[in-house]
Amino acid sequence: MVPPPLLLLSLLAASCPRASSLFSKRFRVFPAPLSAGPSERWFRQRLDHFNGAEGRVWEQQYFINDTFYKTGGPVFLMIGGEGPANPAWMHHGTWLTYAEKLGALCLLLEHRFYGKSHPTQDLSTSNLHYLSSRQALADLAHFRTVMAEKLGLVDNKWVAFGGSYPGSLAAWFRLKYPHLVDVAVATSAPIYAVMNFPEYLEVVQKSLRTFRRECPEIVREASDTVVEMLKYKANYFKITKDFNLCEQLQIKSKMDSAYFLESLASNFMDVVQYNEDNRAFEGVKGTNITINVLCDIMSDISLGTPYDRYATVVRLLLNTFEMTCLDASYSNYVQEMTNFSWDGPAATGGRQWVYQTCTEFGFFQSTDSKKQPFSGFPLHYHLQQCSDIYGQEFNSTLIANAIRDTNENYGGFNITGSRIVFPNGSIDPWSALGVISDISKDLPAAFIKGTAHCAIMYPERTEDSAELVNARVRVFRLLQKWLKQ
Repeated sequence: MVPPPLLLLSLLAASCPRASSLFSKRFRVFPAPLSAGPSERWFRQRLDHFNGAEGRVWEQQYFINDTFYKTGGPVFLMIGGEGPANPAWMHHGTWLTYAEKLGALCLLLEHRFYGKSHPTQDLSTSNLHYLSSRQALADLAHFRTVMAEKLGLVDNKWVAFGGSYPGSLAAWFRLKYPHLVDVAVATSAPIYAVMNFPEYLEVVQKSLRTFRRECPEIVREASDTVVEMLKYKANYFKITKDFNLCEQLQIKSKMDSAYFLESLASNFMDVVQYNEDNRAFEGVKGTNITINVLCDIMSDISLGTPYDRYATVVRLLLNTFEMTCLDASYSNYVQEMTNFSWDGPAATGGRQWVYQTCTEFGFFQSTDSKKQPFSGFPLHYHLQQCSDIYGQEFNSTLIANAIRDTNENYGGFNITGSRIVFPNGSIDPWSALGVISDISKDLPAAFIKGTAHCAIMYPERTEDSAELVNARVRVFRLLQKWLKQ
């Protein structure tokens, strides 16, 4: 199957989703559901919260864990993201450690249009009109209101949790509905929408260099070699063989070459983003593939030229994820992404999340910077995908206006409010769009040296750095303090 483009690396489907990345979709690393976990529950939502004349409703999936709840304790609400909600989060994660100490009831609400939460008959572009962060926040507000009444939790304090895009939702939930949620923990949250995001790859370069100084330069040499080889059709057979492509490489347009080059770069992008995370509890593969592993390969001259080592990385990942070949065809990708059936190959999250990037966030991780090691997939490549998948009206003007509206609505880096903490990791490329220093005493940051995307959310382990351990303690103390206010 063909993956969608590099998305908000975002997709633990519940809180810090990973499956939205090109890497993750390509190798199908969606977390495996628990064989024995909490039962599915369903909540009735309105299709359109902002149109009183629209009466259609749908059923939204959620999970509950009352193991640690003590009468009068807080309610923890984990916000689902751009992938299926994984009930593994009802048994694992730092938030449950906090819940046990504070006597909290834990809820997880799946995001509309992802997982089993299907508001419409299909994923047609007209139906995706009802997919937005604003509708998702309204879902959260209605869910919180009804559940508080149903479970007798009207007077309890509510805390929103989320990582990556759901982290942004957690912050915005507190911002937009302060009367419904008292505290928010917005982990690795990109709160500033931007069209062109080459800074993502700039952080990738810095992170690679942190682990092996020469690593990004070797990667750059390998990437440049591939770009040069793509100029001559005589090289296509060798490239097809070296990178174990599913079909003979064909470059008929700049979109074809850009898609192929991004496919190769995404291996490094995703590994950097989730470097050394503690996600084994989700049942995912590849958590042993780290920056050190990739840089060791790229520095090993016994494996041949930098180009040869680049190909070795791809083959390693194919073997790790038990894939027979790498599908790097842009036309195949577009064909799958334009399939709007709930049974379609991109319905697990790819079609939906790309739509949100085209209509709300941008976040397009381009090579439009000299301070990063890759080349060949500029901003135009990402913008063209919006048109190719959803229609010609999804052009740069529409996207720019949508991004402006998002920042106008939520405030971007100028977010206001109170009792929101923003944990971020220093090697996480998404930290470039997050809060890495205190905005105020009521909007503090927790910038964690040496950690990656959402690291603070995962279960504790003995090899955790002192910085990570201290950050978890700091967030807990903030929860204690704020819940007393």
